[in-house]
Amino acid sequence: MRLLTSPLRRMLSGLLNCCEREGGRPSKCCSLNPHHLLPRQNFSAKPTAAELVRYWHGVFEANRIPEAQESSEYIISYVLGAKTIHSLSASSLSNPLTSEQQQQVQWLSMKRLQRMPVQYVLGEWDFRELTLKMRPPVFIPRPETESRVIAVDKEEAAVNLTCENAQRLQLQDRIRILHYDACSGSWEQLLPWGPVDTIVSNPPYVFHEDMAHLAEEILSYEDLDALDGGNDGMRVIKKILALAPFILKDLGSVFLEVDPRHPEMVENWLQSHPELSLSISATHKDFCGKPRFLHIQKHKAGDSSNKKDFACPSVHLP
Repeated sequence: MRLLTSPLRRMLSGLLNCCEREGGRPSKCCSLNPHHLLPRQNFSAKPTAAELVRYWHGVFEANRIPEAQESSEYIISYVLGAKTIHSLSASSLSNPLTSEQQQQVQWLSMKRLQRMPVQYVLGEWDFRELTLKMRPPVFIPRPETESRVIAVDKEEAAVNLTCENAQRLQLQDRIRILHYDACSGSWEQLLPWGPVDTIVSNPPYVFHEDMAHLAEEILSYEDLDALDGGNDGMRVIKKILALAPFILKDLGSVFLEVDPRHPEMVENWLQSHPELSLSISATHKDFCGKPRFLHIQKHKAGDSSNKKDFACPSVHLP
């Protein structure tokens, strides 16, 4: 492994000088870190997209960046105006990049070397048929858990970005976005929007002792309050379940993403709180076969056996 080539060294030196002029630390201002090692570039002064994908794949892999191949492909594709490397034509892959494009690839790749998630590096991410803007520390949407809902979040940054995405996608007339903390203990603020059929939530559910073992991309950039569920991972889950009976219709449903250890814990907790009139209707597994999704249903007054499913409208809690 060799250190930086002269052109790349000059580029990094310029970025460091820029940071110093702005009064910022390189590790924060430019997303650079002096311990990163980069191999010598083995391509011409005008590298192609294919060459840059191979080069940055090697750089990311050498620096133990997760998903090194995918990271390099997404960055080069983005700079060339495409969603994926596979959507580029053969000529686009073999044509040299302009100097400006090379600089943009280098800039974005340096951010990835700081373990910034690719979604934040690119500033946008596709979710189903939508392209959403992304900014840290707003939680990155994962395809297995999101739903079309009345959006509720306690973090102003998340609320503002959701409003921005709704306006950009012309969904502002189809979505209600509320700044609300489910742990506040007050449910009156939600009354104008209820009673509702469904509550869908991806709450903080990581056991506090497990937080230190999360990937560096998550620990360094995402909102940790959106992940840390307290000692038993159920700090916010309990708040949501205590709130649910006040805003759900009879036979209404709560859908939660949880830790694989939680289904039994939630069931025991609900059994110890019969006044909530809630019970687990079903447990669903994720892509890896782990039990991580709970369907909890509110009993009809005087009936604890009816388990009919309902759809939206719904409320999305943190």
